[in-house]
Amino acid sequence: MNIDKKKRLERSGWTAGGAADFLELTPEEASFIELKLALATGIREVRHRSGLTQTEVAARLGSSQSRVAKMEAGDRSVSLDLLVKSMLRIGASPTVIAKWIRRAETNRAV
Repeated sequence: MNIDKKKRLERSGWTAGGAADFLELTPEEASFIELKLALATGIREVRHRSGLTQTEVAARLGSSQSRVAKMEAGDRSVSLDLLVKSMLRIGASPTVIAKWIRRAETNRAV
């Protein structure tokens, strides 16, 4: 948010903050969500770079296209374990997965 706009809103009695503030998340909860969203984005990027459709990924995972869509959306029903295993199954190396984890750390620092 623009700093001037934020100051103007605060002078008018509004509170400006992020989603973690609004949802009253602990730092650990916010970190978990950032990590999950980074890996969800990572699986989508790996899939795109591999030229695979969600249906093709689902077949490799022995799952459904809708489950792959939930993984890519970071749905709350999808575990970190499933995201990492799926990325490995479609060809992501541990180094690539680590890159996405580092991206989550970078997002938290901003």
